[in-house]
Amino acid sequence: MKFLRFYILYRLQIIIALVVLGVLSHLYLDAVTAWICYVFAFISLLLYFMMGTMRVVQEAVSDGDVDLAMTYMNKIKFPRLLFKPIRAGYYMLQSNLSMASNDLDKAEANIRKSLKIKSKIVGDMEGANLMQLGFIELKKGNTKQGRLHLMEAVKAGIPDKENLAAAYLQLCNIEAQRMQYKIAKQYFKKAKDLKPKNEEIVNQVKQMEKQINRMPG
Repeated sequence: MKFLRFYILYRLQIIIALVVLGVLSHLYLDAVTAWICYVFAFISLLLYFMMGTMRVVQEAVSDGDVDLAMTYMNKIKFPRLLFKPIRAGYYMLQSNLSMASNDLDKAEANIRKSLKIKSKIVGDMEGANLMQLGFIELKKGNTKQGRLHLMEAVKAGIPDKENLAAAYLQLCNIEAQRMQYKIAKQYFKKAKDLKPKNEEIVNQVKQMEKQINRMPG
């Protein structure tokens, strides 16, 4: 794993070293060794542009190290050349990190870039992207747009049940504010039936249940 992390972070330097080694092999050894070096350099170059450092970025995010994730993210100089699913993930992570720093405009711009990427593999991300956009709109105070995006997200499909429960809870809260109590209760039931395990979402369910029990209808 350490070797893989080293290879990802220093891929460009390794490419240069392979090319130099290939040239030296041509001059002092044999053409076969040289071409092996060139082939590995070419493959590494493709990986450099098409995959970037996203693997180590995701590892840093999983470890909760936002600063390290940003450092690794900044090593990607040509995001438009990333393989489509990886590019979509790149913009989504950029959006998440921008939200963490409360830069909502940048968060929205990046999640919209992710949404624009059309790919069969990226299809599963559409719901998550729309949910993210919905939460951004709500944070900006655009309740109407936020509600529409969350409804679109649920319709598109959110594969992770924790996030799906979070989307239902938010829709429940919005409908309660609109005094659409019957719809609010339906959304709450859907969220509760998912039996989320995330501590924050579990607490939200408990708090919302108290409000639901006081609602008419």
